[in-house]
Amino acid sequence: MTPTMLFRPALLAALLLTAAPAAAFELRSPDFTDASPIPERNVFAGFGCSGGNRSPALSWTEPPAGTRSLAVTIYDPDAPTGSGWWHWVLFNLPPDTRGLPAGAGDPAKPLLPAGAVQSRTDFGTAGYGGPCPPQGDTPHRYIVTVHALKVDSLPLPADASGAMVGFNLNAATLAKATLTARYGR
Repeated sequence: MTPTMLFRPALLAALLLTAAPAAAFELRSPDFTDASPIPERNVFAGFGCSGGNRSPALSWTEPPAGTRSLAVTIYDPDAPTGSGWWHWVLFNLPPDTRGLPAGAGDPAKPLLPAGAVQSRTDFGTAGYGGPCPPQGDTPHRYIVTVHALKVDSLPLPADASGAMVGFNLNAATLAKATLTARYGR
């Protein structure tokens, strides 16, 4: 191919038409949308909050090629702790998982795929813990993320902290899809 062939409009158009765009990796929830308030059914039951503490239903599109496992986290970067607050830490989901039903974050319910691990949140227990920011704070952001991972599993114990899981996720993530909802009281 000569240098002049590279600049031929017809050749360039043909190349652009044959290149398939990469599909977006997207996360959705029927419980709330990006930037919307989190409903009471998903709010924590304790610390002065009286919500239903039910984890939201989630669904996501096809993760990128090379995904070998998935993880889901919910994190509040606005918590007045200096380090945020982990509300849900779930990893070692099979790569063909495309969603989770409402309530899957309850460790007493068998709603997760085999092998999935719900790790310790900043509430000190495994499973989902809903929002419950301090009374009068500006509404906090709750970042829901599904991580497409390049590893079959994270080699962590079930009681690993959110920070330890987060460290391992950052090292193993191929792509992420996020949804950020808000809650204040």
